[in-house]
Amino acid sequence: MTKFDEATQAIRVGETLYDVCLDDGYAIGGPLNGGYLLAAVLRAVVDASPYEHPVSTAAQFLRAPRPGPAQVRLEQLKTGRTVAMTRATLVQDGTAYIDTLVTTATLRPGDGEWSAAPAVAMPPLGECVSLPDPKPESNMTLSAQMDLRFDPPTIGWLTGAPTGRPESRAYFRMAEPQDPDPYVLALAVDALPPVAFSAGARGWAPTVELTWHLRALPAPGWLTLIGQGRSIRDGWFDEDVEVWDSAGTLVAQSRQLARLGRG
Repeated sequence: MTKFDEATQAIRVGETLYDVCLDDGYAIGGPLNGGYLLAAVLRAVVDASPYEHPVSTAAQFLRAPRPGPAQVRLEQLKTGRTVAMTRATLVQDGTAYIDTLVTTATLRPGDGEWSAAPAVAMPPLGECVSLPDPKPESNMTLSAQMDLRFDPPTIGWLTGAPTGRPESRAYFRMAEPQDPDPYVLALAVDALPPVAFSAGARGWAPTVELTWHLRALPAPGWLTLIGQGRSIRDGWFDEDVEVWDSAGTLVAQSRQLARLGRG
């Protein structure tokens, strides 16, 4: 079991109740990463489902949970011949923190019938760069769990030279050797710095809603993350992320709505 598998483990303690322990190694300046939290929720959902994969997840982030014990409460909404639908709520000390609707199904490995190409071509991995190591006092523990190599223009905001467009692109893998799976993809869709940074914005950018779709089972190796936004307005911005695997297959898509500044 990898560190990530252990940090997202869900243990069944009742017919519709799972215990989880939220790991402080996935923090971004204090709050835990939303994709990490969804991975823990999805472990419980899939364990209780007759189907193997979380193909669609829609999450409302009600408040930020703290590291430590929590529970996932499930409500089975429908079980059909090919899909099941579940409401899953992350609860801590009796308070709901994330409310999700999850559709599970079983995906088959192999080629799809049709796929578009990535909208933006990434430079070779050797031409991409990592972010500087965060200062210890920043409590950016998430950085140590991932290996991200960025398309250099999309992190120009670090040196005061943002592109002026909401965008972020990087190669992604876990820091500990691990082939990507649907739970790693849940983390990957929320792993990039906010695309609003590249448009010139700075500061905390809490996610309010995140929806992501598992489109295919990923091949081993690096993932490619391509993020872009469409609108920054009135203290809100959107962020779309595509995740492509090492075989050039689109394996995940997400859209989130987030605040600029504390919500």
